[in-house]
Amino acid sequence: STKPTPEEVRGWAQSFDKLMKSPAGRNVFREFLRTEYSEENMLFWLACEELKNECNKHTIDEKARMIYEDYISILSPKEVSLDSRVREVINRKMQEPSSHTFDDAQLQIYTLMHRDSYPRFLTSAIYKSLLQSVSRSSSES
Repeated sequence: STKPTPEEVRGWAQSFDKLMKSPAGRNVFREFLRTEYSEENMLFWLACEELKNECNKHTIDEKARMIYEDYISILSPKEVSLDSRVREVINRKMQEPSSHTFDDAQLQIYTLMHRDSYPRFLTSAIYKSLLQSVSRSSSES
């Protein structure tokens, strides 16, 4: 994978949206989430993004069921933290899944990562050492 530029890495501290729009940013953030045992939030978010780009009805059904079993079901070890209202909506929509079945849940998890994990990410060793290493290598060139 190509190394992000110092500008890009600094940009991730300016906004959570910038971080999440960057594949390199998502990877580093996911690495951080793993240290906090909340990687499932990112995995769920990515799975929802993938589902939204899907057009084939059969594939949508399959992916929606997998997302449900992996992240929504209270029996799953990777269950994400959603409020009961959003859960009820999903349970209803699962009778006829679409590519947007999980939109509310995805937004809720995005907000959760933004509010909870993102501020800690910016002060983490993972982010700081990346920032140092890209700044160093760019000043050498």
